[in-house]
Amino acid sequence: MTTAPGAAEATAEQAERWEPVIGLEVHVELSTRTKMFCGCATDFGGAPNTRTCPVCLGQPGSLPVANAGAVEYGIRLGLALGCRIAPDSRFHRKNYFYPDMPKNYQISQYDVPLCVGGGLEVVTGAGRRHVGITRVHMEEDTGKSSHVGSGGRIHGADHSLVDYNRAGIPLLEVVSEPDLRSAEEARAYLTELRAIVRTLGISDAKLEEGSMRCDANVSLRPVGHTVFGTRVEIKNMNSLRSLGRAILYEVVRQRGLLDAGEPVVQETRHWDEDAGRTSPLRRKEEITDYRYFPDPDLVPVMPAPEWVERLRADLPEMPGVTRSRLTEGLGLPAEQAHTLVHAGLAGLLQDAAAAGSGPAEAANWLTNEVLTWCAEHGVDPADAPLTGAALAELVGLVADGTLSARLGRSVLVDALDGRGTPGRIVAARGLRQISDSDRLAAAVDEAIAANPEAAARVREGNPKAVGPLVGAVMRATGGQANPRVVNELLRSRLAAPG
Repeated sequence: MTTAPGAAEATAEQAERWEPVIGLEVHVELSTRTKMFCGCATDFGGAPNTRTCPVCLGQPGSLPVANAGAVEYGIRLGLALGCRIAPDSRFHRKNYFYPDMPKNYQISQYDVPLCVGGGLEVVTGAGRRHVGITRVHMEEDTGKSSHVGSGGRIHGADHSLVDYNRAGIPLLEVVSEPDLRSAEEARAYLTELRAIVRTLGISDAKLEEGSMRCDANVSLRPVGHTVFGTRVEIKNMNSLRSLGRAILYEVVRQRGLLDAGEPVVQETRHWDEDAGRTSPLRRKEEITDYRYFPDPDLVPVMPAPEWVERLRADLPEMPGVTRSRLTEGLGLPAEQAHTLVHAGLAGLLQDAAAAGSGPAEAANWLTNEVLTWCAEHGVDPADAPLTGAALAELVGLVADGTLSARLGRSVLVDALDGRGTPGRIVAARGLRQISDSDRLAAAVDEAIAANPEAAARVREGNPKAVGPLVGAVMRATGGQANPRVVNELLRSRLAAPG
């Protein structure tokens, strides 16, 4: 068997011979209060096997009832993706034996899903691509298996534990057409889908917590051909970075096999983030292996047309429209607008602009300082504890000279830490910027006297040497000196005699 080369070893000639064909299956855990077919809570965490009941444990005599809220969320996502909402959809039993599914079958949808068709536009450096949506269907999640020993993998584990708290949580599975042609496009697709899901408010879509999970189907075919090659499904990708790396690796691995005249085996492969490679997990099942049949305990889902139209009318503005409004209406760069929308900060920017802030200034504070604070504190940017009014107040304090940019950052951190509004923080800490030349003169003279070498270099015509002097003044004034005024005073004091 030929070993797949590293991504860096793929030649331009190989890339020109083979075209990647990629489709994604994305599972979205819904933010309903209760599970898909019972009344158990869906909160993340909790002691193992404490959020269970006879229905989600599959005990004899228990009967499932579909969660109406989950059906509504499915319709909302389908409408947002331009799908046709089926007037009559059915639940089926997907039969397989695995410990994480206590009934030995999963309630899902098969040939009559809730949503059909639709599509999603993605934009990358290679241009714009329309990705078709095959279907959006409802199903229940499985439990969580923990394999103890041997690196957390089932092979070689000492024993396994199963937590059924997650079993039965409502899922939407979004299946794309095999329209993606690169890892970059796959990442862009998942990013856009995640933004739509969050905009709709149907899931927090946290990849790191598993509330959004993605499997990738990857195959190669000769460039110019229309017949698909043998596909491989990749699992265990819990971030956008993992998705991109896994697809790149798999494309290179399959290229190596095909160039050597060896077959690609249809199988499911596990992505190992630490090793940066995929490995065989199991041979890929065919649809017939699951022995689908209609669930006799569940009635068909038949949404009333007027209800569907009400849901359509109530859809919020979609991320693509918001990005266009930020760029065309507020004049933001496209990349910055993309960052704000996908971080969930576009609403905060719009609130700040409505409160009187300049859009560009507010956007800079959000994309630089607020995102940094959120990353350091492990907070989802969409949950940042800041209002648009508070951000506008901060921008105004910096713009009118009350605060320097450095002091503004300090005030922002205090505001995010819950210490009050920017105005109150400034008053409580006495942080108003000092711009009075007379008040700063003594500190400037002391800085020159304490740093004679730097002062001499400035006098000799080296303007960059002023940095240590400015720093000394800022330290002496607790960061409250206006840097512009300090620079003017230093240049005046150190100007070469005429």
